[in-house]
Amino acid sequence: MAMRTRALPALAIFAALLSFVKFSPCQDTNWATPGQYIHACYSDLPSLFGERGMADNKWPYASDTNSVEYPVLTGLVMYATSFVAHSPISYFNFNAFLLALLFIGLVFIVYRIKPEFTYLLPLAPAMIASLYINWDLWAIATMMLAIYWFDRKAYLYSSLALAVSISTKFLPVFLLLPILFILWRSNQIREIFKYAATTFGIWLAVNLPFALTTPTGWWRFYKLNLDREADWGSLWLAFNHLGLGLANLNYLTILLLLIGLTSFVIFLFEVKNTPTLASVAFIVLAIVMIASKVYSPQYVLWLTPLAVIALTNKKDLHAFWIWQIAETLYHVAIWQHLALFTGAAFGLQQGGYATITLIRIAATIYLAWVLIKRALAVRNTQGSLFDLLFEASKPYP
Repeated sequence: MAMRTRALPALAIFAALLSFVKFSPCQDTNWATPGQYIHACYSDLPSLFGERGMADNKWPYASDTNSVEYPVLTGLVMYATSFVAHSPISYFNFNAFLLALLFIGLVFIVYRIKPEFTYLLPLAPAMIASLYINWDLWAIATMMLAIYWFDRKAYLYSSLALAVSISTKFLPVFLLLPILFILWRSNQIREIFKYAATTFGIWLAVNLPFALTTPTGWWRFYKLNLDREADWGSLWLAFNHLGLGLANLNYLTILLLLIGLTSFVIFLFEVKNTPTLASVAFIVLAIVMIASKVYSPQYVLWLTPLAVIALTNKKDLHAFWIWQIAETLYHVAIWQHLALFTGAAFGLQQGGYATITLIRIAATIYLAWVLIKRALAVRNTQGSLFDLLFEASKPYP
């Protein structure tokens, strides 16, 4: 254990450097198309440097039509780092350096939560492949802090960290569902209201200045997600590519999300003991991402540390690696598919891309199912919710 602990910083630094090497071919061509897709080194960092006015140090929410498509703290990071960069390459390099530091910090946080499996994080190939695509690690680090503090009953620190994470990327808002359930199951009713109020209050305090001064620019992120059609990586786009076009996408997305979250709540009631947030956070965000209208390539950065802290038994490692292989396969597939659309002589056709998308989703479901089975294996077999439902369905004699 001691040897493994000492090796973790070295593994984290090596993973960060290896990821940087993976992205480096694009610097030689200034992220020219289709080369950035062929070499799988595309990044939003240099792309949005010019497209969202960061090259001119423009306020990220000033434009009604071209403001940054992220929550406010990500916009502030994009804006602040633009002052130390004078080109897409320097902007990428400086932001990548900060993201590398965040990744190393993330490994340390995961070690504090689940030391026996932390080595998986810097070894995960899909994680290494995606480190510098976007600014997500800023939100992921604070989300993991929120989980760490919550499971140690430092609820104030946890709610502060969660509010910051939601203000950076919106995904962690869905963790409120298991958080409030765990507090309710622990009979901490008063803490439910305090946690929710603190999280919402801090989020409001961070967002209100932007919403009042540049309301249209601030709202653009939320509007884009509401108006979005079936987009890259989603179940819905895969269906479309395979000839199964579906109408009323917003309703279908909401319906699938409600089905998934309702099933998750039933699972929570089935667990014998009150679960930790670390043990169930992966399942929640996996459900959200499967139902979503988009699955950006960097979303694996969210799921990988959550999968690591959810593991409890070495027998389940096969599911983790199957999922990582599927995610890595998808990482290659999305860029080769986009290369085909941008003038490359060769690339992945629509049907192949859709099939690999479905394989990735299936692998995610499999990992979630393995984690659920492991949790249910120790549940009380007497008086479970399923038993009660079964008894209630029996006819009276």
